Amino acid sequence: MTRRFLMLAAAAGSAGLLLGALAFQFIGGLPPCPLCLWQRWPHLLAVLAGAVAFVWPARIVALLGALGAATSAGVGLFHVGVEQKWWEGLASCSTGSIEGISAADLLNPSVDLGPVVRCDEIAWQMLGISMAGWNVILSALLAALWIAAALKRD
Repeated sequence: MTRRFLMLAAAAGSAGLLLGALAFQFIGGLPPCPLCLWQRWPHLLAVLAGAVAFVWPARIVALLGALGAATSAGVGLFHVGVEQKWWEGLASCSTGSIEGISAADLLNPSVDLGPVVRCDEIAWQMLGISMAGWNVILSALLAALWIAAALKRD
């Protein structure tokens, strides 16, 4: 396997995780919490690295992809810890706060405030592993694939 192939495979994995997250959000009706959103951005970096790798499969591009996937895994690990109550999460997504919402909006039934999405509650899980947990596992594997690409001698 070539470096380009490994990089494109890893980028496709990040694209798949992003598409899966969007499907859960827009088809499955599970809005993301702030930590869920933070896990998405590094995958976008990895997808962009894959687009660059299509033309220029350099080691530095593979390392950028690895950074994206590893960062998503790190944020996901923090999120898992919040879900499992190992540590406290962000005040903005673990307290159910209505800070920043005016009293008029709270009392107005025509204003859609949207659902309060908490980072410390598991919205969905499979095999006892939450979405954040699956992101950690899959992102770590993708980071390893990116690193394998960076180490590949073509």
